[in-house]
Amino acid sequence: MADQTEAIRKNLVAELNSEDNTKAELEAKHGKVWTTSEMQDEFDALGFMAPFIIVRKRDTGERGSLLFTHSPRFYFSFQPE
Repeated sequence: MADQTEAIRKNLVAELNSEDNTKAELEAKHGKVWTTSEMQDEFDALGFMAPFIIVRKRDTGERGSLLFTHSPRFYFSFQPE
């Protein structure tokens, strides 16, 4: 089965990882940003296909997605389902 989102996701991965953004720089662009440990404290990871991760908020049970960069690993742009 072909992944119809692969080309789009690859382009987005390349774009997101093309700059070595600091956490503060990403926050200026995207709002709240989490490190891996901060994300794990606030969310349960349900699955991923780079650069997206499907999560559930631990406090409310709300499902949604985050974007992430590879190195350094930061999570941002929470979008509820």
